[in-house]
This record gives sequence, structure tokens and C-alpha cells, in this order.
Amino acid sequence: MRIALTTGSDPMRRLILFRHAKSDWPEGIADQERPLAARGRQAAPRMGRYLADEGLRPDKVLVSPARRTRETWDLVGAEFPAPPDSVSEPRIYEAPAARLLAVVREQAPEIQTLMLVGHNPGLEELADLLVQHGSTTARGAMDEKFPTGAVAVIDLPIDAWSAVAPESGRLDRFVTPRILLGDS
Repeated sequence: MRIALTTGSDPMRRLILFRHAKSDWPEGIADQERPLAARGRQAAPRMGRYLADEGLRPDKVLVSPARRTRETWDLVGAEFPAPPDSVSEPRIYEAPAARLLAVVREQAPEIQTLMLVGHNPGLEELADLLVQHGSTTARGAMDEKFPTGAVAVIDLPIDAWSAVAPESGRLDRFVTPRILLGDS
């Protein structure tokens, strides 16, 4: 069953920003080839179960080509009964907020829920750029730190991704692996 995102009669899109899980940086390994750390391999499925249990299933997932983001998505996506479609998007790697926003604006209007699996500082900057309203508790947590494995869910009152504008979003929730463990 598909749930339409609406606020009354207003159209709505949902953007899920997912920072890759905790990674290692072994000596001699290029940044793009950094694997997940043991902690990241434990946290990613937990975050995936949370997303699946909460009905936060994206229609499309754009994943940075870095190894740590691919590994994160593989573990997260496996927690959905039917893994959402994912696409490697090179422009997400090391992207500032402006480039991420351009990628979001290019998405097809029939996509209701879009997820980006990427990196900081770009994801945090994009969340800050888009969010004007929403949960003050979630905003406080996000402003404090956007750690590895964190997810920001932003609702946007638009009928097409091309209409995404700064300060147009409402932060629905901000969740981290530590919050799910009750260790916030």
C-alpha cells in the first residue's frame, strides 16, 4: 500500500538525507575506498529497520559512489521487504549544499520520497538550507551534530522537485544510531 504525502490538499514531497555509517580509514586507502567500521556495520541495519518500520521507504535512492556510502546503503536497503531502487550518483561525493540541491531539483516529479546517501558537510548544509519549520527537538539535535549514520527527514510542500527552495522544508524528524539505542 502506498501512502500519498499530503497536507490537506497540498502536494508534498519527502527528502531523506542519510549520512553514511561510521567508516574506517586504513593507512594507504584512498578516501573513496574507505570501508565501514564495525560500528558502522552494526548501525546501518538498525537505521534501515527503523526506516522500514516507520514506513519511510524512498521511491528512489541516490548513493555517492564512495565505498562507505555503498556499503551503508546495501545494509540499509536489505532491511526493506523490497529494497528501493538505488542509483550511484557521482555528484554527491564531496558535494556542497548547492550541488546537492541541484541534484535534488533534477528528479522526476512522480518520485514522492527521495533519499540521498552521502557525506558531510554537504548533507548537513543542505538540511540547514532547506529546513525552516518542524520539530524543535529534532532541529536542536541536528544543529548540535549530524553524526555518521544520521537521518534527516524533510517534508517539502511542492508538487515537483524542481520547485525545492531554501527554507521551504519542515523537519519531520532527525534520528541517529545513538538515539535509537536510547543513548542520546
